[in-house]
Amino acid sequence: MVSPNAKEVFIQGITHAGKTFRPSDWAERLAGVMAQFHPAGKVPGAHLSYSPWCIPQVLNGVKCVVVNRALRDYDVMAWDFVMNFAKDNDLQVAEACLLPDPPPR
Repeated sequence: MVSPNAKEVFIQGITHAGKTFRPSDWAERLAGVMAQFHPAGKVPGAHLSYSPWCIPQVLNGVKCVVVNRALRDYDVMAWDFVMNFAKDNDLQVAEACLLPDPPPR
């Protein structure tokens, strides 16, 4: 269960049993399906980039999809889709905040 005030949710490519989720490109596939959801609405060529609300990442060597709470505010069915994906595949979900990269020196 995700708390209502979580800003971002990390869907991790690790099952609750501790096994690595397969296929290895699952995060890119899930984010690709969600590419059509953008703050500006339907954007020409949106299918060519990821949505800012659903981004694949590798954190500590684990593939993840970072899902921003703004997706739920924009389209609750899209939010339910990604959360049910995690539930149906027994993936670990963590509430966190993705920090920006430090500026180059």
